[in-house]
Amino acid sequence: METRNCNHLYGGILVAFITNLKKMKKSFIVLLLCLTGISSNLLAQTFTMSGYVKDASNGEELIGATVYVEEIKSGTVSNSYGFYSLSLKQGKYHIKLAYLGYRPIDYVLDLTENISKNFQLTSDDKLLNDVDIFAEKKDQNIKSVEMSVNKLQMKNIMKIPALMGEVDVLRTIQMLPGVQTVGEGSVGFYVRGGGADQNLVLLDEATVYNASHLGGLFSVFNQDIVKDLDLYKGGIPSPFGGRLSSILDIRMKEGNKKRFNATGGIGLISSRLTLEGPIIKDKASFIISGRRTYADLFFPLLNDSVIKKSKAFFYDFNAKANYQINEKNRVFISGYFGRDLVQFGDAIRINYGNETLTTRFNHLFNPKLFSNLTFIYSVFDYGMGVPQGSQGFDWKSGIDDISFKNDYTWFPNTKNTIEFGGQITYHTFRPGAASPIGDESIFTGTYLPYSYAFEYGAFIENNHKITNKLTMRYGLRFSAFQNKGEYTDYIYDKSDEKNYVVTDSVIYKKGALFNANTAFEPRLSIKYELDNFSSIKLSYNRMVQYIHLTTNTMSTTPLDLWFPSSPNVEPEKADQIAIGYFRNFNDNEYELSVESYYKKMYNSIDYKDHAEVLLNKYLEGELRIGSSYSYGLEVLLKKQTGKFTGWLSYTFARVFREISEINDGKKYPANYDKPHDISLILSYDLNERLNLSLTWLYSTGAPRTMPTGRYEAGNMIIPIYSERNGVRLPDYHRMDLGLTYQFKKFKANGEPKKYQSNINLSIYNAYNRHNAYSIVFNQKENNWYTTESIKTYLFKIFPSITYNFHF
Repeated sequence: METRNCNHLYGGILVAFITNLKKMKKSFIVLLLCLTGISSNLLAQTFTMSGYVKDASNGEELIGATVYVEEIKSGTVSNSYGFYSLSLKQGKYHIKLAYLGYRPIDYVLDLTENISKNFQLTSDDKLLNDVDIFAEKKDQNIKSVEMSVNKLQMKNIMKIPALMGEVDVLRTIQMLPGVQTVGEGSVGFYVRGGGADQNLVLLDEATVYNASHLGGLFSVFNQDIVKDLDLYKGGIPSPFGGRLSSILDIRMKEGNKKRFNATGGIGLISSRLTLEGPIIKDKASFIISGRRTYADLFFPLLNDSVIKKSKAFFYDFNAKANYQINEKNRVFISGYFGRDLVQFGDAIRINYGNETLTTRFNHLFNPKLFSNLTFIYSVFDYGMGVPQGSQGFDWKSGIDDISFKNDYTWFPNTKNTIEFGGQITYHTFRPGAASPIGDESIFTGTYLPYSYAFEYGAFIENNHKITNKLTMRYGLRFSAFQNKGEYTDYIYDKSDEKNYVVTDSVIYKKGALFNANTAFEPRLSIKYELDNFSSIKLSYNRMVQYIHLTTNTMSTTPLDLWFPSSPNVEPEKADQIAIGYFRNFNDNEYELSVESYYKKMYNSIDYKDHAEVLLNKYLEGELRIGSSYSYGLEVLLKKQTGKFTGWLSYTFARVFREISEINDGKKYPANYDKPHDISLILSYDLNERLNLSLTWLYSTGAPRTMPTGRYEAGNMIIPIYSERNGVRLPDYHRMDLGLTYQFKKFKANGEPKKYQSNINLSIYNAYNRHNAYSIVFNQKENNWYTTESIKTYLFKIFPSITYNFHF
């Protein structure tokens, strides 16, 4: 339908409203079809070309590949499974397919009927060396309606200097604007004023509740298994929910469908190996990957008797398989299994880990309608104890999820892509059970009962290209949460703000559903192109979070426990609005983005002074509820092509909390409020084989509550503390260096070698900065009236070397 006909309907609706309500209803429906352009399919004969976009070398589906139609100056992108669909009027068209680091394809389409067409793109080594780590088409930042999103590829992240030789995707995320590190030596991160627990981390759609190894030194994501990664900081699409601040969506590789491959690396403290290949060529494939640290294997060789008995290691194991039943049906199964074990002699033993299992079934109902049915199982468990002696005990806790998800993608025409679906998750919270070990133990057993809950979500969203310059993505998510018995709800007297007192309780029987919470979560993103090289974007999203994390520390640790919303704990909510300007220079060689945001958070959780959060059945009485708000400015300048690539990011961000029972009701900064954050990442190809890289990071010191004075009472020195988070640690800054040498990739005749390898040398903290991890205050032993501050830091200068191979 043409625009003038749509305009005619506006007046028609007004007349219909006055004369006949039934006519108004009919006109209104036609108006909606006209606004989306869907009704044009009813007036002109259209046909559909659909299929998959794949990597020619291994058969992997390419996510986000562009399928562009020259004649209509529009097109589509492949979805999370590489599927695309184009509905066009009968005729001849010139189609162009493009994907980062791959040679584009030009295809002439004579469309006279529905056709299925798969495309295979060939990677271009030169392009891969030119484009740094951002997995986007060169002008995608201008053309796409998405903002506050970073898409990363693993192929070049390996050039960034690494801690202990372990390339880590989460450390790379920390270098992006709007993302701040938890602290030295940790892969935890904060996004736009949200807590570390307000980031939803997904691996093949399964929730990863603790994404770190060895207390945060490394993430659980093996670099050789990761295919695609998207970080959403704002303008979050409707299919995602459950957290307030960000979505980190990570997809595993599917396995080479053409030939057998092996990839791996040998480092100073860990090694890894990945195997992949076809089960049935071009129809089914597998990939398995393992990683383990081995520093503990040398402990028995040391002289210290305690270290001889100690252990400290982690391991990961990933596996995935897929099978194409026919052109319309495919199945996938993937899993992750990882564990940490730390034992200090006979003193203490800690072990924790994640397990995930994802099973997916893709079905193509017709060339325009794609569906995905998913079963998800996710577990995080934690154990700690003393293996023997009078203090012997064993403590276990964790959280389990079982989820079913069904989502659809409908491609009605080139101007609209509509997604809809739903999900249900059953949570089991295991807050803790502690028992004595051995007859000598003086420890008494403690058991906190499990709690259960259902979480629901349903969504619909349309990506609507209104004109060549104006695109909107609008959607609505409905979420709900129900607690399930058996459960004891404690009723508190809150008249004393410092200490809540239990006055009564309500017991819900086993299987009883209670305390239903529901919420509508609107999402909106708008993009307007000023010209071919610049655009402005606006986004709004409401997010709701129904499960929460107990933590009294700067970063998440395995000791932190998840707990559900309840009659005493309202769901956390957040409204965020963001606006941004995007500009490319010098034929898209340089990209500049400037974004500003404001976020208001409701039912924010903090803790009273000296809160007891472990093995406490009255945990909810330790919580204090209020509100938070954050605002900031993010600037990113990156260079994508040439021998010299990299990016510079600057973030100005503030986050404050207002809770009546804390800090005398006055606002105070959250313990991750760091106003200024700078990241500089540079990569230079000295020649075809040798690459030099550098990173420099700076951030304002984190706020803490510290002694600012003292007084004497009898023979005691009593410290006087600052307001909540009223003092800051020293500012943080660090430089890392990296050098990668690529061994010869080609034979004398120009053919690529089957065995390829490189060696990477990294220097972490190159100028030996002693960044403060913590500062404590003690009285001097020889002078009780003198107080001294003691700074703890984790790393001096730390070199490492890793050998990587592929065949």
